[in-house]
Amino acid sequence: MIPPAPRIKAEAYALGFDLCGIATLGAAETAPHFDDWLARGFAGEMYYLRRWADRRRDPRLAARGMRSAVVVALDYGGAEPPGPVARYARGRDYHRVMRERLRALRAAIARLAGGPVRMRAFSDTGPILERDLARRAGLGWFGKNAMLINPERGSCFVIGGVLTELDLEPDAPFESEHCGTCTRCLDACPTRAFVGPKVLDATRCLSYLTIELRGDIPEALRAAVGERLFGCDVCQDVCPWNERFARPARGPDFVASAFVGTKDARTLAAGILAMSDAALAAAVAESALARATPAGLRRNAAVVLANG
Repeated sequence: MIPPAPRIKAEAYALGFDLCGIATLGAAETAPHFDDWLARGFAGEMYYLRRWADRRRDPRLAARGMRSAVVVALDYGGAEPPGPVARYARGRDYHRVMRERLRALRAAIARLAGGPVRMRAFSDTGPILERDLARRAGLGWFGKNAMLINPERGSCFVIGGVLTELDLEPDAPFESEHCGTCTRCLDACPTRAFVGPKVLDATRCLSYLTIELRGDIPEALRAAVGERLFGCDVCQDVCPWNERFARPARGPDFVASAFVGTKDARTLAAGILAMSDAALAAAVAESALARATPAGLRRNAAVVLANG
């Protein structure tokens, strides 16, 4: 049985997701832009993006036999005060949060279908251009800061979903754009990482420099790091859609952990440098901060303290 789209969406919202849409799988419209972005070296050391690049061009290649995607978004609290750690990374690792809820969504879809259904969950871990699927599912448009923006929630959310063999009724793709002549995000970037609207040179982005980069942060960009220990929210902070629609963190998952708390940047940085590798790894084990590794967090802490 093919479950009605409204029933699937109702289950998604009941599980705590903030947005849900359905898309029919096909070639990613943004694949040529992605290929060009890789060719220009904007991915830096994120070699995993080059791996399986062919599969990213069409999600059907990454998950054979799948026909539809139930795409969801989970708000992490864009209205929380700014701080040294990007908002999405202050609480539990969003991969864990999404994985748990997507597992429940898969079970709900199977229940509605009346039996076993081939499905595969995704959330920033597989060779899928997720923003492309989200736009196709009607969840928003690509802003000039390259983020997916929803007209009722802004952009402070993480994206995930479920690929399924079911031939579900799709939503209309989001065709319009609503950034107009605004260039706040481009103008506010501390390192001028945007080479143009919707085109980010990740090698200059503070999120890349404080999370993905494994070597030293280039000396010319260290002052721009300021007090940022992990990630950067600037291009979202200045977006009028977030100024209007960003909301506080809801539920315990994205509330700041005891490790992050409300500490100022220098206090948190000094604490990081005082911890052993084992203690630091244990302190961030359940959060996205683990992505930076103890060595990366120490590097960031040293830059922050030097900027003080």
